[in-house]
Amino acid sequence: MEKSPLISVIIPVYNGERFLAEAIESVLSQQYEPIELIVVDDGSTDDTPQVAKSFDDVQYIHQTNQGPASARNAGVDLSQGELIAFLDADDLWLPNKLGLQLAHLLDNHSLELINGFTQLMMLSEDEAGRISFKPSFEPFFAPSLGSALVRRSVFAKVGCFDESLRYCDDIDWYLRARETDIAVLFHQDVVQYYRQHEDNITREKQLNNRYLLRALKKSLDRRRSLVSDVEFLFGRL
Repeated sequence: MEKSPLISVIIPVYNGERFLAEAIESVLSQQYEPIELIVVDDGSTDDTPQVAKSFDDVQYIHQTNQGPASARNAGVDLSQGELIAFLDADDLWLPNKLGLQLAHLLDNHSLELINGFTQLMMLSEDEAGRISFKPSFEPFFAPSLGSALVRRSVFAKVGCFDESLRYCDDIDWYLRARETDIAVLFHQDVVQYYRQHEDNITREKQLNNRYLLRALKKSLDRRRSLVSDVEFLFGRL
């Protein structure tokens, strides 16, 4: 029987004490093993270290605050798995996320990245002050690292996350993966709960839009350069 591959799961976190434990539990409760879980603390000033260290099956590392891209890169560098997955500290996975996506990869060895659907969850508070997250809108597809499973070999082709981008480093990475013609499968199974609350960094609309434009311009510049290279080569023939 073929040995189950090790999956390295990387959770970058900054001041995530409110939700980190639930995120970790959603990884450790996966209907799959073996899993290597790495929490990269990007300079938190709250009780994030205590939360992470309360789990025996978590590798915890701390770095000075450098942004999500740096934290993700640190996790990839430390990881040992043949397959890599990411989860933001305030989001959750469904229990069958890894097993479901791994089955697709094992069925088609040419696939390099698989991406499922995400369910948006909105923070809600009842009359008694109890807080919960409730589904909002229909599940949707987004180029989200939290809903993906990636072969380690992809990083040799696409490269690491761009640490000059404090926001939208994941979008930039997906754009580079597309430009590199990575073999991707999109499936409609919901694998991630994206929990929206008042502290999400994606709520910084102006900053997000600014960095999104930077990521798109970087992609456009790369493609223009490729066209110029092709024209130069054909011009010499």
